[in-house]
Amino acid sequence: MNNIRLNSISKNAVRIIVAAFTCALLFFSSAYPAAAIGSQKSDPTQGEANLNDIQRMTDTSVPNPPLTLKEVQERTQPEKGGLNEVQGAADLDKMKNPENAKGTSFVEEVTEGLRKVTK
Repeated sequence: MNNIRLNSISKNAVRIIVAAFTCALLFFSSAYPAAAIGSQKSDPTQGEANLNDIQRMTDTSVPNPPLTLKEVQERTQPEKGGLNEVQGAADLDKMKNPENAKGTSFVEEVTEGLRKVTK
């Protein structure tokens, strides 16, 4: 009888430990991307980048009738760097993208870690 009770207590303890470990794993794995570990910190004295060209393009697009398909295709041509039909390539140099970002991405960090482990 004592053996059954001891077995039941040990099973409950293992279940609690597994549940706590799973909760901790879920918490830390969801909090990691938000922490932005390893990314370059912005200068608080600099403020936001002025995207005046985007604002100007938006102000001219809103009161006009919808764009035709040809106009949309012209504004979004990849060789001109167009992002969408409203802003086109306006202030493209001020926007953050993977090509001009100085930080390492999560995929790069994992790849580097796996490379170190497999050597």
